[in-house]
Amino acid sequence: MAARCRGHPPLPTRLMAGLSILKPMHNLSDEDLCARWIENPYYQLFCGEEFFRHKLTFDRSSLTRWRQRMGEERLTALIQESLAVAAKPADFSKVIIDTTVQPKAVAFPTDAKLMHRARERLAKLARKTGVELRQSYARVGKHALIAHQRYAHAKQFKRANRALRTIRTYLGRVTRDIIRKIRGEAELESVFAHPLMPRPPGARAAPASARTQGLFPARARGRMHRQGQGPSPLRVRRQGLATTVHRSRGGQFIAHAKTLPGNPYDGHTLAAVIPEIETQIGLTLTRIVADRGYRGHNAPPGHKFKVYISGQRPRVTEAIKRQLRRRSAIEPVFGHAKAEHRMGRNYLAGAHGDGANAVLAAAGYNFRRLLEWLALLLSIILATLNPAASQDGPLKSA
Repeated sequence: MAARCRGHPPLPTRLMAGLSILKPMHNLSDEDLCARWIENPYYQLFCGEEFFRHKLTFDRSSLTRWRQRMGEERLTALIQESLAVAAKPADFSKVIIDTTVQPKAVAFPTDAKLMHRARERLAKLARKTGVELRQSYARVGKHALIAHQRYAHAKQFKRANRALRTIRTYLGRVTRDIIRKIRGEAELESVFAHPLMPRPPGARAAPASARTQGLFPARARGRMHRQGQGPSPLRVRRQGLATTVHRSRGGQFIAHAKTLPGNPYDGHTLAAVIPEIETQIGLTLTRIVADRGYRGHNAPPGHKFKVYISGQRPRVTEAIKRQLRRRSAIEPVFGHAKAEHRMGRNYLAGAHGDGANAVLAAAGYNFRRLLEWLALLLSIILATLNPAASQDGPLKSA
């Protein structure tokens, strides 16, 4: 798992794998996981510790580096381990496949937001360095941003543009005020050199008021386009999940999770997804159930007639009809993975973070189902032993 080179010895794989499972299983951030690992002996035992530790044996950034080093392909081993305990391989011969979106924790940077944030940063820096501004526009700037967002949502674009010009005016006034107040003071000019840096190549043209000085807020660096589906003002990445048609004894487990970059058509993802599912579960799929978004799919030749779409009439027997009615069983799996296992908002940076978060969320979901299954089994054992304990008579106190 780690290259042999000089430097600090690598951390145990069981420790890092256990931490990577506990994080999505209990919906914890890296910081919360570190804090809970110190005080929870069960977490330490799960990660391979033999004695209770009062200090961390790893650093918070070790989790980030380990995820980046493993990547999406190696992290799928955690899903395989959960499936090896969850059910028999034959239970995964019939699967339901569907896609969802995973919002990224990156706000859509509109011009209004960027200029509003630039004015806030400049006013904060001026207050920190003792530069007294004529006006910070904190109250009216916030109202102008809210007005712009409401007008844009109502498709009243003339009024929205008017509010946008107001926000740009406030930014220009603060910028010019700072330039006047720091002129001739070398120390303050060096502090404001980065926030008032010249416009970078490729960025949008600066406002006319700031163009004469050649200044442009450093935060405004072009636009980011939305990816995926849905009206959410966040960057989203499409994720493909597969679960079993019939519920296993331990619950509805996730058999496969994969990031699908580029916002592809659902039906055009089966050519890559089906072979990966078969490799992961170790057997050939006999039936694949999907929704109508997979019409015109590109499944491999050996699986073209194994894919059944909702509403399909030809080649549908009574048994297949019952399985098609089970297609919606994957929807609550999406809901639990998003609400309880960190797929609802991805905080991991980069494209590799999109894939790692999806795989870890699926592994955390599966291990959570196993934990609930073991809790149910323990309650059944205790309920079975209770009558025997009551027949022996009450326990005597020491």
